[in-house]
Amino acid sequence: MTSAKIIDGSQIARDLSSRVAADVAAFTSSTGIVPGLATLLIGEDPASEVYVRNKRTAVVAAGMADLHHHLAADVSQSAIAALIAELAADGTVSGILLQLPLPSGFDSAALINLIPAQKDVDGLTTLSAGLLARGVPGLRPCTPTGVMTLIDSTGINLDGATAVVVGRSELVGGPMSRLLLERNATVTVAHSHTRDLESVTTRADVLVVAAGRPGLIGVNHIKQGAVVIDVGIHRTDHGLVGDVRFDEVRERAGWITPVPGGVGPMTIAVLMANTLAAARMQAGLPT
Repeated sequence: MTSAKIIDGSQIARDLSSRVAADVAAFTSSTGIVPGLATLLIGEDPASEVYVRNKRTAVVAAGMADLHHHLAADVSQSAIAALIAELAADGTVSGILLQLPLPSGFDSAALINLIPAQKDVDGLTTLSAGLLARGVPGLRPCTPTGVMTLIDSTGINLDGATAVVVGRSELVGGPMSRLLLERNATVTVAHSHTRDLESVTTRADVLVVAAGRPGLIGVNHIKQGAVVIDVGIHRTDHGLVGDVRFDEVRERAGWITPVPGGVGPMTIAVLMANTLAAARMQAGLPT
């Protein structure tokens, strides 16, 4: 029995980032517009600081404008709302990203919903979610969109395939199921209340795991030859691990993403693509 093929998310993300950079250069040359991403970081959370720094580095590498705002943790909700309104009205700002989670005491959902759909590069506003649910074009959440690119890299035909998503969060699981449905997969969403998880996941031609529970999925959860996408990432004493027990699952899966180096790099690459798409939308051009 051969081991699963590794889906190299790092390489696929580099390829996407290179294409985005070339498209940004062409867009700027033809329109005179430099796409700009406004990142908002509230407080001093170390992990959020790392994530935002990586996003800002990618923005510059893509030839776009880095429009960063770092506010103290004791800033008021109204002050953040005023800044978002200012950025929404600013023609040099193509996309707005409010880094989550916010410090305690803030209403994150209310602030996110102040971002106009055409600048919602994270695809997290209620309006963006509604566009996705109705199948109307718009900016889609970065991680699920990146997962779709990884699935496509395997060559599997999603039309009629059985797909299982483990996790139902608004950030990943929910939109992931919608994107798979758009491609005519037959989709089941499993979650913490699902009975006999193995009986559900072993039917999956494509298994996307975004449960937020390290090592949840083992070899007995996997259909022979399945595509397994591990969205989870957890820092442990033994390094970074995912929601999937990689070493055992790779012996039964056909394709599998590693942690790290799988889904993670795709999220930032898709964010760059979304920022360019937002700039094109605001310029009245097709995406």
